[in-house]
Amino acid sequence: MTTQNIIDPVENPTAMDNGVGNEFSSAMQKIIEQVEKLTDIGIALSSEKDTMQLLEKILVGAKSITHSDGGTIYRVDGDTIKIEIIRSDSLGICLGGEGNAINIPNIPLYGENGEPNLKNVVCYSYHNNKTINIEDAYDAVNFDFTGTKAFDKQNNYRSKSFLSIPLTNHQGEIIGILQLINALDPVTKEIIKFDSVSQRFAEALASQAATVLTKQQLITELENMFESLVKLIATAVDEKSPYTGGHCRRVPELTSMLTEAAHDTDYGYLQDFKLSEADRYELTIASWLHDCGKIITPEHVIDKATKLETIFDRIHLLETRFEVLKRDQEIAYLKQQLADQQVNKAPSPELEQNFQAGISQLNDDLAFIRRCNTGGEAMSDGDIARLQSLQKLRWSLNNADAPLLSDEEVYNLSIFRGTLTSEERHIINNHINVTISMLEAIKFPKHLQNVVEIAGGHHERMDGKGYPKGLNREEMSIQARAMAIADVFEALTAKDRPYKAGKKLSEALSILKKMKEEQHIDPDLYDAFIEQKIYKKYAEKFLDDFQIDID
Repeated sequence: MTTQNIIDPVENPTAMDNGVGNEFSSAMQKIIEQVEKLTDIGIALSSEKDTMQLLEKILVGAKSITHSDGGTIYRVDGDTIKIEIIRSDSLGICLGGEGNAINIPNIPLYGENGEPNLKNVVCYSYHNNKTINIEDAYDAVNFDFTGTKAFDKQNNYRSKSFLSIPLTNHQGEIIGILQLINALDPVTKEIIKFDSVSQRFAEALASQAATVLTKQQLITELENMFESLVKLIATAVDEKSPYTGGHCRRVPELTSMLTEAAHDTDYGYLQDFKLSEADRYELTIASWLHDCGKIITPEHVIDKATKLETIFDRIHLLETRFEVLKRDQEIAYLKQQLADQQVNKAPSPELEQNFQAGISQLNDDLAFIRRCNTGGEAMSDGDIARLQSLQKLRWSLNNADAPLLSDEEVYNLSIFRGTLTSEERHIINNHINVTISMLEAIKFPKHLQNVVEIAGGHHERMDGKGYPKGLNREEMSIQARAMAIADVFEALTAKDRPYKAGKKLSEALSILKKMKEEQHIDPDLYDAFIEQKIYKKYAEKFLDDFQIDID
């Protein structure tokens, strides 16, 4: 590196003052303008959230503050440097950012031998963590500008002065390089060197830019980590039970579909409902966490496929008892036959008929109990009475006599609908209280303040008869009401439940319509669900073909 090609970064700024009042005044005016621009750029950078727009503002601001014709923003990408933004005023080049895509290969930071690449200016700036100020690239002997010269020849351009500044984060890591090309005299527009004042201002801007980029990167990383943890919890809930696997993944998608339908509705009750990107993000987080309380619900309750199931289905115990009763009847029948033979008594047709009738009755009673155990149909008063009469039957094993059905077994088999007792239903329902308690313990930032309300309301009803708080329609957000519909529809059509098969669309929509009429779900959201065929979009993605029986 020759001293005549590279300007000393610590050149004395006061060299601009040659003792002439006008020149001094002009220099001071330039500095004041640069300070004002730096301030304005700093304010603009602090409020920008989009990374590509932020990079573009950094480059445009740096070009403005140094009066340069062109420039490039590079980002460190592993062992290479990636070009993110390229701008050239005189050539009309606008690549990256809001311009055209960049198809230029990354620049390797190291050679094939593993040695640092010091021939490229930006790589040299990276490896030495210093600003490189080159007055004329064509006179530089320590850097390879072959590519630059070829570009100049092809585009009738003259790349002359270069300024490469590392963007260093709070940990001292270089995250990028800001390179400016061809400083221009503000009056004559001739290419000049980057003076020490412009360099200092560019370095100050680069420092601000690195801080803002790092802050944004940290925020993104924290958001990604938070989202990963949220999905981890939801996945743990789903994986806890093979029968509800996917519920916590499907409900967010359906909730999103329905809220977007509400967003697109331009008449009636929903016409003023609009979602911002922040609203969408908040809804996504709430949807993924809506059942997090199930993480404490016992598996034997979540997975209870039949009324008699605990750790296993106790119907097999009852089948054994019926086999013992049939065995006892057969033994009694055979003993009576043997006794008749010993006294030369002819076989009794009535004995045979009674035996077959007894076995047939036991088989019918067992079939009835098996049917009751499934929970597929509502129990009638006659069914309850028959169970109570069967409880009076006795069976014995090893001289131990007991009722055919215990009180606890009759209690479970008498469940009116489904497979859960009222106590088990309470355990299941309590998951929403646990969900709310868990979420209230999280210190959500301002843009996620409604997560608890949205996630905690999917079991409420429009008429105030839901749980856990008994909220009515106007006490709930539209997002929470949408999730309530999504939760119900997913449960109706889910094909992985232990106690039922997934319903076809026609049946599920019929039930949903009845729920609307009974003020269980929001009527306007239901209308949007039907009119915009959200059910069809969901079905095509998640349901089996045989379930899609309507358009």
